[in-house]
Formats: sequence, C-alpha cells, structure tokens
Amino acid sequence: MTDKQRTVAIIGASSDRSKWGNKSVRAHLKCGWKVFPINPKETEIEGLRVYKSLLEIPEKIDRISVYVLPHVSTTMLEGFKKVNPPEIYFNPGTESPELLDKAQALGLNVIAACSIVALGERGADY
Repeated sequence: MTDKQRTVAIIGASSDRSKWGNKSVRAHLKCGWKVFPINPKETEIEGLRVYKSLLEIPEKIDRISVYVLPHVSTTMLEGFKKVNPPEIYFNPGTESPELLDKAQALGLNVIAACSIVALGERGADY
C-alpha cells in the first residue's frame, strides 16, 4: 500500500462554479486528489494551473473525468489511450453508446457514472 496522492485529469474543467466541470474539481480536491484541470480556454481554475491538453500533464494520471460532449471526447480517445489511466469516468450527459464502444475497443477502462458520486460526495453540495 502506498500513500501516493491519487491524480485526476478533469476534461472540460470550468471556472464557472455552477458547472459540473468545476464541481468535480472542488470535490476531488476536497477528497485529497491532485487535480489537473483541462480546458484550452482557461488559465486558472480554483487556484490551479489549467492544462490545454491531457498530454501536457507531467505526472501519471490515475483517473480521467470527462465533462465534455461525446463528439468532443471522441476526438480525444487516442490521447486517453496514450495516458492510459486505470479509469475513465464519462459523467452523465458526456457518454454515447458509440463513444463508449470506441473507448472500450481501445482497451480503456470506461465507467459511465458520476465521478463525484464515486468519491462518496454529492454534486448538489458544491
């Protein structure tokens, strides 16, 4: 057992605190995760540096949590495969049967569920 802090990349992170991409940043931080927000249009979210791409992150990623529409994340699947995290959460509204099939065909561990709930948290609390 290691005490290494778990890492999460949040695709579609937002500085808008009413958006799920922001709530997830705050929930993961509260639960002790090291958070890497991903959004090509932002520079800082909740005091964290924002990365334009998943491939810019200098550390191994334990989880990807997706908050963009399926047609956007479909274009990112090869990048997901390069990073190859143990789990990728496609949060409600971000998944489609075609996207999930493509991700699984690449050998990715796809979870179609809310990553905030997986933390034991409630999105409504953020």
